[in-house]
Amino acid sequence: CGPCKMIAPVIEELSAEYQGKINFYKINTEAEKELASVFGIQSIPSILFIPKEGKPQMAAGALPKATFEKIIKEELGVK
Repeated sequence: CGPCKMIAPVIEELSAEYQGKINFYKINTEAEKELASVFGIQSIPSILFIPKEGKPQMAAGALPKATFEKIIKEELGVK
């Protein structure tokens, strides 16, 4: 999808910047319908943040890099 393609470079940048601190996974919800159902994914792109401790959080849409960084630092506690 268009928004998925828009955030792909952002995800790649963040993956490099936070290497060894955060794992990033890209899932094709068309191919993995059961997994999408388990996590309640209804729109794409959907971003699922799963901290080591605490409750998972979902964000939908093509978020800007600054928003990802804020969530990573504030919600996941990764510096």
